[in-house]
Amino acid sequence: MSSELPIRRLRDVLQNAAAIADYTRGMVFEEFAGNRMVIDAVERCLQRICEAVAKLGEDAAVLLPGQPWYKIRAFGNVLRHEYDEIDPAHLWHIVQQSLPPLVEACQDSIARLDTLQ
Repeated sequence: MSSELPIRRLRDVLQNAAAIADYTRGMVFEEFAGNRMVIDAVERCLQRICEAVAKLGEDAAVLLPGQPWYKIRAFGNVLRHEYDEIDPAHLWHIVQQSLPPLVEACQDSIARLDTLQ
């Protein structure tokens, strides 16, 4: 595996996770749920994250051990095809609970790949 392309995808995840953190900084769920613009921005960033993980292909399991990479990819399909059924509470849970471990896994993976170069 060439390490440059996976690093690019992992950085895409980190960039979009950072944007989500900026958009939701200081918010509580009620504020988030009542702000359509922030919800839309978070959905779009999550869609990019899901796409970046999907583009990692089979490398995702190696690069992001312990992460639910299959569920991440599947959620991308939900964002694209079932957008009208997305619950703000589910998005909030992802932002608060699921995204931080994914960010940490991406940072660890980039550090490992950087040492190989």
